Amino acid sequence: MPYTRNWLHLIWSTKNRQPLLAKSFRQKAFYHMRENAQSKGFYIDHINGTANHVHLLISLPAKVSLSDWVRLVKGESSNWINKQDFIKIRFGWQEEYIGISYNESDLNIVREYIRNQEEHHKLQSFEEEYQLLLEKYGFLV
Repeated sequence: MPYTRNWLHLIWSTKNRQPLLAKSFRQKAFYHMRENAQSKGFYIDHINGTANHVHLLISLPAKVSLSDWVRLVKGESSNWINKQDFIKIRFGWQEEYIGISYNESDLNIVREYIRNQEEHHKLQSFEEEYQLLLEKYGFLV
């Protein structure tokens, strides 16, 4: 059995960045995502977000590709949210996502960043944050 620690900070938005994750059910949805991931053998260390996006700190298992991990978690969570009737329109996640790897020594910084999403986005929109992350980590050439 392989023993690995592949720490990734994942970020993705709601479809068309619509503010569909209302405070009234957002934490229930995040709790469900964590529980569902755990049932698949996936570990979510931290999860939080705002009305239009989510941040996760995960440890990626050795036998699962990142794209499969994201597809499974996004797909099941959007189905679950739709079945709960939290909102009147069909919920979905944006297809794209960002995945940034971190080493163990940086995890507390990432955890703090994820915990403070509400405060962070009082100063910076998600669109601004997303663009800065794409530039900072060299995704835009």
